Amino acid sequence: MKAIFDERQRLHDPCHFMANGKTYPSPETPERIARLMAGAQAAGCAFQPPLDAGLGPIAAIHSAEYLQFLRTIYPRWQRIPDAGAEVIPNIHPATRGDNYPKSAIGQAGYHQADTACPIGAQTWDAAYWSAQSAITGADLVAGGEAAVYVLSRPPGHHAFCDLAGGFCFLNNSAIAAQRLRANGLRPAILDVDVHHGNGTQGIFYARDDVLTVSLHADPDRFYPFFWGAAQERGEGRGMGCNLNLPLPRGTDDAGYMAALDTALARISAFGADVVVVALGLDAHIDDPFKGLAITTPGFQAMAAAIAGLGLPLVLVQEGGYVSDALADNLTAFLGGIS
Repeated sequence: MKAIFDERQRLHDPCHFMANGKTYPSPETPERIARLMAGAQAAGCAFQPPLDAGLGPIAAIHSAEYLQFLRTIYPRWQRIPDAGAEVIPNIHPATRGDNYPKSAIGQAGYHQADTACPIGAQTWDAAYWSAQSAITGADLVAGGEAAVYVLSRPPGHHAFCDLAGGFCFLNNSAIAAQRLRANGLRPAILDVDVHHGNGTQGIFYARDDVLTVSLHADPDRFYPFFWGAAQERGEGRGMGCNLNLPLPRGTDDAGYMAALDTALARISAFGADVVVVALGLDAHIDDPFKGLAITTPGFQAMAAAIAGLGLPLVLVQEGGYVSDALADNLTAFLGGIS
């Protein structure tokens, strides 16, 4: 299987992660790359760098205002007296329709949903090449590859069209799906990350040309909290084109596979001819976030069921954090595809 990665994706190295009123080292570290790459290579993947498709495919998903913010906010932030080393918001608007301020502090609050997406000097470059990796993966599949693995890091599924959050800046899975649409295909996005893909849902919520499906730990007591309930089905033309399957904390392989059957049936009913898998590996029982209890063999079974659709697959890396099992989980999943 071909795999896509650009070395510039290592450049983003966040220092801060605030949770429960305390500041911790970020779990979204460049070390994830080494472990994921080892797991992919053990499954027989051969890595190649992405092509540069330019800003257009990214701007097809994200607003120009937001992209300008991401590209310029760090040097602007550094002009603030006694500014911290990273851009981290401390105030947020009540609604997206509130005033759009000129202040760097105010714009950070507008475009960053939480404190888990600090922006450093090289965040934009890393996010840009993470997105380009997803674009190249989509192009390869549109060109006839049966499956391509994209080591997108930083991840993307919590990023809305104009809002970063949850370690995510550019929504790689959404960008890949839109690229497939531009190639005349009808994609479904299947998000198997332990966290709900709220940004992906938000981007496509009123559209009927991309199906979004997410299996995740129930957000009543788990990030992202405000999105991911079963009653969120889409709106307008998109009504019925969003399916959320929230799972009780600690759901094991058997419970997950039952929900996955429902997800795959919906993808078939949608008439999808390609699937973007938002491949979070953080549903594993030993992942630091401990939301679900999927085993390493469970990831292989999950992948085999997805491959059973008989559709081309763009496998875009989302979550999955540093643990002894991370590489093995990816090897198992990729082995279930082939």
